Amino acid sequence: MLTANKLMPQGRGLAPVLLKRAATVELDWDVRQKSRFDATDSGGRHIGVFLPRGTLVRGGDVLVAEDGSLVRVVAAAQPVLRITHCTAHGTPFDLTRAAYHLGNRHVPIELNPAYLQIEPDHVLAEMLRSQHLIVREATEPFEPEGGAYGAHGASHGAHGHAGHGHAHGHDHAHGAPQHAHAPAAEAGHGHGHAHDTAPAHGAPGHVHGPGCAHGHHDHGHTHDHTPAAPAPAAHGAPGHVRGPGCAHGDHGHDHAPAPAPVAVQFHAKRPGHA
Repeated sequence: MLTANKLMPQGRGLAPVLLKRAATVELDWDVRQKSRFDATDSGGRHIGVFLPRGTLVRGGDVLVAEDGSLVRVVAAAQPVLRITHCTAHGTPFDLTRAAYHLGNRHVPIELNPAYLQIEPDHVLAEMLRSQHLIVREATEPFEPEGGAYGAHGASHGAHGHAGHGHAHGHDHAHGAPQHAHAPAAEAGHGHGHAHDTAPAHGAPGHVHGPGCAHGHHDHGHTHDHTPAAPAPAAHGAPGHVRGPGCAHGDHGHDHAPAPAPVAVQFHAKRPGHA
């Protein structure tokens, strides 16, 4: 007996000519949902299959035997119930509802756009007919969905999403900290979020710089905007300080207050007075 412990989903990576030449083995769903089983291929060889637990074998998969030979799996036709919607009394949405109820009962279902397929069950068949669905017996390959986390995917060929990485990282989360749309850096995102309005010229907080609108090279005064010195007090007024800039000349006197006038009395001499 040959042993096969390797599975190549849908024979990916193998040349078509090798797949055409490979032996085949027909297996129904009851066997293909197991990870360990015995089978006989189209060449009459007995094969013991040992795969990782949880592996589902699909029609089109390729088993690799210990001698390097290939065995292509064919999903065998088996009894099934095919479920379609009634065009006279229902709508295609009835299939969606039926899939929900069947899935709620953990029934393996093969999903197709126009019909559902399940393994024969007369109780489920009557329930579905009561919902205005058409249920008929058929003999077809059965490829039920494998579950969101099941090994090797569903009945559409286990494509594995290798071609598109689904890297929806969105490096910048709108509204999150550090979100900064650099000007013109993001196509379609030129809305720049800054919106800070500069204070008007002369208003508190106004800073003179390259963006100031009143032309920094057209007038002579500097823009340090230090508070202007108070005008000197008038000559003789309180607070007036005499110095080099005093307008009344530097002639050496200190302007002490003038003495009050002294009254002088003159007495006329009367005759006979000594």
